[in-house]
Amino acid sequence: MTHTLTALSQSDDFLNRHIGPNEDQTAAMLQAVGASSLDELIQQTVPASILRGDMPLPAPQSESATLARLRTIAAKNQVARSFIGTGYYGTITPPVILRNVLENPGWYTAYTPYQPEIAQGRLEALLNFQQMVIDLTGLELANASLLDEATAAAEAMAMCKRSARKNKSDVFFVDRRCHPQTIAVLKTRALPLGLEIVVGDAETELVTTSCFGVLLQYPATDGSISELSSIASQAKAQDAMTVVAADIMSLILLTPPGEQGADIVVGSAQRFGVPMGFGGPHAAFFATRDSYKRSIPGRIIGVSIDSRGNKALRMAMQTREQHIRREKATSNICTSQALLAIMAVFYAIYHGPDGLKAIAQRINRMTGIFAAGLAQLGYSSNDAFFDTLTVNTGSASTALADKAEAELLNIRRGDNSVSISFDETTSTDDIEKLWQIFAGDKALPSIQALDESLAELPGIPTNLRRQSSFLSHPVFHQHRSETEMLRYMNRLERKDIALNHSMIALGSCTMKLNATTEMIPITWPEFGNMHPFAPRSQVAGYLQLIDELEQQLIACTGYDKFSMQPNAGSQGEYAGLLAIKRYHESRGDFARDICLIPSSAHGTNPASAAMAGMRVVIVACDELGNVDIDDLRSKAERHAEQLSTLMVTYPSTHGVFEEGIREICNITHQHGGQVYVDGANMNALVGLAAPGEFGADVSHLNLHKTFCIPHGGGGPGMGPIGVKAHLAPFLPNHPVFPVEGLDAHNDTVSAASYGSAGILPISWTYISLMGAAGLKKATQVAILNANYIATRLKEHYPVLYTGRNGRVAHECIIDLRPLKESTGISEEDIAKRLMDYGFHAPTMSFPVPGTLMIEPTESESKIELDRFCEAMIHIRREAGRVESGQLPADNNPLVNAPHTLADIVADWDRPYSREEASFPVAQLRDGKYWPTVNRIDNVFGDRNLICSCPPIEMYTQD
Repeated sequence: MTHTLTALSQSDDFLNRHIGPNEDQTAAMLQAVGASSLDELIQQTVPASILRGDMPLPAPQSESATLARLRTIAAKNQVARSFIGTGYYGTITPPVILRNVLENPGWYTAYTPYQPEIAQGRLEALLNFQQMVIDLTGLELANASLLDEATAAAEAMAMCKRSARKNKSDVFFVDRRCHPQTIAVLKTRALPLGLEIVVGDAETELVTTSCFGVLLQYPATDGSISELSSIASQAKAQDAMTVVAADIMSLILLTPPGEQGADIVVGSAQRFGVPMGFGGPHAAFFATRDSYKRSIPGRIIGVSIDSRGNKALRMAMQTREQHIRREKATSNICTSQALLAIMAVFYAIYHGPDGLKAIAQRINRMTGIFAAGLAQLGYSSNDAFFDTLTVNTGSASTALADKAEAELLNIRRGDNSVSISFDETTSTDDIEKLWQIFAGDKALPSIQALDESLAELPGIPTNLRRQSSFLSHPVFHQHRSETEMLRYMNRLERKDIALNHSMIALGSCTMKLNATTEMIPITWPEFGNMHPFAPRSQVAGYLQLIDELEQQLIACTGYDKFSMQPNAGSQGEYAGLLAIKRYHESRGDFARDICLIPSSAHGTNPASAAMAGMRVVIVACDELGNVDIDDLRSKAERHAEQLSTLMVTYPSTHGVFEEGIREICNITHQHGGQVYVDGANMNALVGLAAPGEFGADVSHLNLHKTFCIPHGGGGPGMGPIGVKAHLAPFLPNHPVFPVEGLDAHNDTVSAASYGSAGILPISWTYISLMGAAGLKKATQVAILNANYIATRLKEHYPVLYTGRNGRVAHECIIDLRPLKESTGISEEDIAKRLMDYGFHAPTMSFPVPGTLMIEPTESESKIELDRFCEAMIHIRREAGRVESGQLPADNNPLVNAPHTLADIVADWDRPYSREEASFPVAQLRDGKYWPTVNRIDNVFGDRNLICSCPPIEMYTQD
């Protein structure tokens, strides 16, 4: 026997852990679809004209080796004590939440709750989040979170403009004491919309400024606190709306903005137990008055009833409005930060109002003690404060900040001042170390003496102290012990279907394995406890990780440069279109504002184009679902002088590889336009074809699809953009932590320079584990799995679109319209019936009404694919019994689906058995998932809009 070093190397079979089918299963599926190999299948499916060579990526690494290397990178970050503030604070994630939510695939692998009957757990958690925000802001309505505080403020500005209809001004007034990153995002958002940002002192200048809205920071970025009501009254007198960006922890002690006349309140829930993560992900909150409920952006969770009359939750208004209103949509936001919002509200539930008040009071008292000590040392600062002091330090500012930084105490630098923010992690040792920075040779003050001398709530004026109660709903009082909290979270988790339960075959959404190894690093303190504005010298690890991930993505896409700033796919679209707009303008082409978009496009495409100040022209699709090239050519020629961009999804939203993609790109370029390829379907391209090589100029990548960041029940996500070299100078920058090599005046699209950087280790780890060969095989198997499902189902349901050789890409669309015509059974009936089989439904009625779009991903084995196909085939047989008259059209397992335990134990008078209802196939007896509510009445929910926690008596026993 020959022994070699190969036998001594680490076992590395992560590829076979990520990819579901083994070799035997792959061979069987290839035989079923009529291909001799994966390579032959790809040749039959993907146009030869776009096939690429090998990707320039390092060889795959084992899981242990990858984590070890990432440890060395993380160690290059210096985790200092952060007192920088400006919307980001140290916090303590309760271990029961860390372990059982952030690190739990039952929470982080769930999908957006578009099928609410199997999402009641996270819907209840998000409803609790809305109630928390309503209580703390003093307003009547809140959504289920947005992306970050700065973009939430930008959404508020847009809402003010469309709500203040009588006000003809195009000016949005921003108080100069708002956070600088918020001001930068507002300026970027305003310009394409023809709006003007005026920055000034709201207390003195608003009265002489005509505007449609005003933004205030509460407390201000310098830490000062002042009453809001006089400014809100002045704004109202000018028929303008008042927006307040508020610190959520301060609202426990301060008079809520809603009680002072604010129309909209936004902010970040980060300091409620969510790590800073070098900028995110964090849940932004957005609250407003009930009178503006039809204008609020994002998702709202509402209370309705199910078919048995029991309380049931669902997404209410504004649900994916982009897919309905498209270029007339008021926002391109189609997601939330669900996982982070859930963590934040669980933090509030665990601590309860008394616990939160104790935390806020401790923060405030620490600040007061520090302020009093500074006064003894001869320094002055703001008299009114909650947690932040701006200290007048004159010419010594830089020296003091440098001295603090050398001691790993990060404070915020100003021209003639420094600012210091405290949080729940601040200790008395921190106070003494900070005093030492300022004291020089002077003796340090006594913490005990100052504590004994201070009045209650130092720094908070009497007229601004909160008098109203908050978090009075029982949910915020019943889970104070860890035992009760653990059981409550587990009870909610069990109501939902996530990837740890079964395949989620959502077309266009790519619900693939989020491997445990990929998730582990996000909770390391070197990544989690990093402020996004920490000194550059302390974040070498993050910058190396981001640089290496950029190179990995360049290798995968064929682009030349990436920006990690967009923190959602929709924001990536927006940033990419802005880069195109700036490029045209740099060449003097200010008239180029036409964006061509195929009729099959994702709804965010036209919404993003409208936000970027572009006019949308729709391009037709042919009967095969492809872009109608003749129509494209005609419209490109007609608008040649104004053509800015073509936005196209590839493979198409219809699930096929269009043969003419190079011609499509060439036509656009010939008429002066740029090509934006929506990266939603990149999981069908990696290793096979590169957008940057077949004609695209820019793409966003959904890292929560192709590159394994989990969906988190609707968020987090990341949408970095890749561009060709000529667009690279126009990528987003940031005023506080600039991106090296970019113009300081470039657009800013997110609150942090690198968006939700805290989750970027997931994608870095995935690519490192897979290597070029692994990523290519993953794409091949994703295409095989989709073709296998199409092959198995085509005898039972028509496959609507296919490409060359009858192949589909990574997803397929089955047409249910003929079935509905012959039986009355709709796509919704099938979607709900799948719940009885333990499955989340595929994407329903998009991009074609009356269809289901199925995407299995490479992570699903043949066993799971067969289980899904058998469920679909069995459902078709059930529909056949309706078709033949064996079951009535209005009383059958499909129209009554889903079936709950309440159905099974109640009196039964249906023309099918309890067993048919709940155990239609034998395998369900081993681990049956039971939906907790019956089919939800959406009409009732629309007519009786309730978006806060109902009285406790409305809750039924779980």
